Amino acid sequence: MTFNITAVKTSSNGAWQGDNPLNFAFPLLIIQTALIIAVSRSLAVLFKPLRQPKVIAEIVGGILLGPSALGRNTTYMDRIFPTWSMPILESVASIGLLFFLFLVGLELDLSSIRRSGKRAFGIAVAGITLPFLGGVGVAFVIRNTLYTAVERPGYAEFLVFMGVALSITAFPVLARILAELKLLTTQIGETAMAAAAFNDVAAWILLALAVALAGNGEGGGEKKSPLVSVWVMLSGVGFVVFMLVVIRPGMKWVAKRGSLENGVVRESFVCLTLAGVMVSGFATDLIGIHSIFGAFVFGLTIPKDGEFGQRLIERIEDFVSGLLLPLYFATSGLKTDVAKIRGAVSWGMLGLVVVTACVGKIVGTFAVAVMVKVPAREALTLGFLMNTKGLVELIVLNIGKEKKAMNIGWTKNRVLRIF
Repeated sequence: MTFNITAVKTSSNGAWQGDNPLNFAFPLLIIQTALIIAVSRSLAVLFKPLRQPKVIAEIVGGILLGPSALGRNTTYMDRIFPTWSMPILESVASIGLLFFLFLVGLELDLSSIRRSGKRAFGIAVAGITLPFLGGVGVAFVIRNTLYTAVERPGYAEFLVFMGVALSITAFPVLARILAELKLLTTQIGETAMAAAAFNDVAAWILLALAVALAGNGEGGGEKKSPLVSVWVMLSGVGFVVFMLVVIRPGMKWVAKRGSLENGVVRESFVCLTLAGVMVSGFATDLIGIHSIFGAFVFGLTIPKDGEFGQRLIERIEDFVSGLLLPLYFATSGLKTDVAKIRGAVSWGMLGLVVVTACVGKIVGTFAVAVMVKVPAREALTLGFLMNTKGLVELIVLNIGKEKKAMNIGWTKNRVLRIF
């Protein structure tokens, strides 16, 4: 998709001067936001008796508003959610996700993560190994069932992309669910978050390897060195060490100086902290890891005691969770077109992918959790939590599509829609 930003105007001159506000970026963004919030909140009320978290309502709301339901009316889709507006909507939504993960890191106690570190690491290894191997097997089946004989991508990158897509845990979705269910600061919540963090770091490293194997995606271009994944890992470790060794003491000073005796915090220090979230997100994106991890790690550097951290949560939480975050999860539904899945073979592949991804995650996590003496019920809960899926998987598959590691001729859209 090409997007000519110079062709899009921000605001209109008003209907009295003959302008349709829906043809301009900002008025359209207002309409999109209001529509998504109205639909997602209405669904949340309907889903409440079923004890479903709000994120489920937001994703379902996006599906209803997207091409699977209302979007089948092309006039509605071209007017309310035109192609040129989606990068703008997704960018605003991503800012909400960035600050939400910052809040998650701010609420988590780093010492509790260290306490569950060994256990979480073992759970993460099992939670990524078994579904990764299952993904490799699914990739083999898909390659020999749905791929055209003309356009077959290289085996290595295709297998890695599929393995990563099926084995990754949706860190932001998991954080949202745990936060809504008040489980974020419990032992099982801390273990799940730590395991998901280990899991996703490993997945992003594998993704960097797949991108390196896929080369520049133009076909026949020079391949990048597989050592790229090593540099991503080393840079990521260096970033975490720098944040905890250098930035964390600095943020203690900021929290101390920014808190006044009457419970008020200095606005300048709040602005400095918010800017730090953005810079940290940019740093991890520059490294090759998703920007949400930079924001999450930066949140871990903020002192948990005192007024500063609590005031930050009070100022940011309602605006981010109530307005910006629903946009992010709704965009996944807006990208989904269930009607693209046609025929018994495609539906069979869909079932195979879903079963493989779920069974691998749940069984692998449950087995290792029981081995480290986690009660069976909690181990099963951890398995389901680690099986949380979301937009991160779609990001992986979209990267694979862009790098032409999943080129499959006429069956391309059909297969991609399975995921």
